[in-house]
Amino acid sequence: MKLVFAGTPEVAVPALDALLASDRHEVAAVVTRPDAPAGRGRHLVASPVAERAEEAGIEVLKPARPRDEDFLARLREIAPDCCPVVAYGALLPRTALDVPARGWVNLHFSLLPAWRGAAPVQHAVMAGDEVTGAATFLIEEGLDSGPVYGVLTEEVRPTDTSGDLLTRLAFAGAGLLSATMDGIEDGTLHAVRQPAEGITLAPKITVEDAQVQWSAPALRVDRVVRGCTPAPGAWTVFRGERLKLIQAVPTLDRTDLAPGELSAGKNHVHVGTGSHAIELLWVQPQGKKPMRAADWARGVRIVPGELVGI
Repeated sequence: MKLVFAGTPEVAVPALDALLASDRHEVAAVVTRPDAPAGRGRHLVASPVAERAEEAGIEVLKPARPRDEDFLARLREIAPDCCPVVAYGALLPRTALDVPARGWVNLHFSLLPAWRGAAPVQHAVMAGDEVTGAATFLIEEGLDSGPVYGVLTEEVRPTDTSGDLLTRLAFAGAGLLSATMDGIEDGTLHAVRQPAEGITLAPKITVEDAQVQWSAPALRVDRVVRGCTPAPGAWTVFRGERLKLIQAVPTLDRTDLAPGELSAGKNHVHVGTGSHAIELLWVQPQGKKPMRAADWARGVRIVPGELVGI
C-alpha cells in the first residue's frame, strides 16, 4: 500500500522505521506537527519524526491544522491507501479521515477500551495496572473509540516509569502496526468493535496532577513518581521552592514519620507518607541539575522534623 505516516515525538520513530523497512509498503510522505521552540534559546526545532523522514528523503508535511486546505489538497494528490498514525498530536477532521481509501489506523499504547486519551501509559502506571499493552484501531471521530485490528500485551514491572514502559511499547507496537498494515492489504485482518464495558479515560497529566500528596499511602506516592517520570515530573515543595522527585522507593520497615516529614542520614533521605516512608533516591532542586537525594540533603542541612509539601 501507499502510506502517509502521521506522528510527532520520539516514541513514533520506531513505527516509522518499521514501515520504512517493509518491502510491502511505500511511505510516500510524513505528516507531523510544526517545528516548535526548544532549549534555552527557544529556537524552532523539527519533530523527531520530521528529522527521521528527512534523513530518509521523504516528503514532510507540517500543517498548522489538519483541516488546512493546502494540506488536504496535497494529501489528495498523494492519494494514500492508508495513513498509519502514532502520537501525531492533533485531531483529524472528517475531511482528512475521508482521504485514504482504507482510513487512518492509529497505534495506541493501551488495551482499548481502557485508557482512551492522551496519556494512557502514565495513567496505567499511576493506577497500578499489572498488565497493559498496545492496540491498532481505525480512527473515527470519537476519542480512541474506533474498531480494533490487533493488540499486544506488556507487563508493567514494579519499578517501571512511564518512560520505561512507553519505550518498550513503542518498539513492540512498531511490529504490531507493520503487521496491521500487512493484514489490511491482504484482506486477512478485519477491525472489531470495542466492547461497551471497561472504558477508562487517560487525559493529559498536568503539572498540578504531578504534585505529590504526602498524606496518601506510600504505594500511591510511588506510582505518582513513576507515572510522572520523565514528564511532567513529580514534585513537591521544600522551603518555598519546587523540588522535583526523579526516583524514589517505598521503605516498608519505617512508619515513624508523619506525612511529609523528612529524615536524612549519611546515605539516605526518607519522607513520611500516609502509611510507611518513601526513600528519595534522586531529586532536582529548582534551577539546578538532578542530584542524589543524600547529596541534596547534606547541602540544604535538613532540620529534624522539617517537612516537604508546605
